Amino acid sequence: MSERLYFCSDYMEGAHPAIMNRLIETNMEKTGGYGFDTYCDSAKERIRQACQCPEAEVHFLVGGTQTNATVISCLLRGYQGVIAAETGHIATHEAGAIEAGGHKVMTIPHELGKINAEDVACLLGDFHSDDNRDHMVMPGMVYISQPTEYGTLYTLEEVEALSAVCRQYQIPLYVDGARMAYALATPSNDLTLADLARLCDVFYIGGTKCGALFGEAVVIPKKDTIPHFFTLIKQHGALLAKGRILGIQFDELFRDDLYLHIGDTAIELAQMLQKEIKDMGYQLFYESPTNQIFFVFENEELARLGEKVEYSFWEKYDDNHTAIRFATSWATSKEDADKLLAILRK
Repeated sequence: MSERLYFCSDYMEGAHPAIMNRLIETNMEKTGGYGFDTYCDSAKERIRQACQCPEAEVHFLVGGTQTNATVISCLLRGYQGVIAAETGHIATHEAGAIEAGGHKVMTIPHELGKINAEDVACLLGDFHSDDNRDHMVMPGMVYISQPTEYGTLYTLEEVEALSAVCRQYQIPLYVDGARMAYALATPSNDLTLADLARLCDVFYIGGTKCGALFGEAVVIPKKDTIPHFFTLIKQHGALLAKGRILGIQFDELFRDDLYLHIGDTAIELAQMLQKEIKDMGYQLFYESPTNQIFFVFENEELARLGEKVEYSFWEKYDDNHTAIRFATSWATSKEDADKLLAILRK
């Protein structure tokens, strides 16, 4: 076992023990492929109940970038682009996957990772009032993340406003929920899965960063929003033959409300670390309520810290300082959090 501490991301561990145990128990069973099995059926029904949306379509894909690229490609026409924050995952850390699929990411300003309805309405209004619009990329949908890449949260009111603008202009609202469990576990959060099902056209519930080995659950509240989506998943190379592996994982995550609480420890420890590190005198880059926290360090100190702790580079602050991220996960221990604090105190 390595002596290094790992706070660079929230998918460093394998999977929650309940998932691993169930995978072992069912390992030698023979089931149909591509998600046509009793485990996927059960997981889909549990997710529908959690979203209070009995008619929703639920589909399981392997990873976040794959999910975003598939969903966005299927929602847009060939001449349309997707509106996102300048810091949105599809605009920064997905290696141009959306553009590679033929769609422009149309970025707009953000406030700590969040876009607002007024800016979206302004972009859409300007496009539709432009006499040259037929020569331009048409904004065809809106993408947001919950939580954002900055660890911040959209409120219910903010998503209601974005949803209203999207419906006014008849374009879909899509929510990337790669870290959804950490949003749901945050005490200040007021946006539920049922709210997302009511306000969004498509969203996904993250598994990879939230206790699964891998996997994301795409929820389409209204049937046939994306006609023949199963076939399109296959066409995009995103259909897992051993689909039951995904179904078993989400069936466990949504058994006895595990998903709603799996992020509790991550939030508690991240908020403890944020307070304690700030109290030591380190500069808080900005405050985050979720499992990602951000600080500014002197470059020389970072070099020393990096000998013992894995962290994420966030951005250059100035010539002598760097903003970094510490991330906790469902599996982070109090012992490791205390070790990190002890290293920083030295």
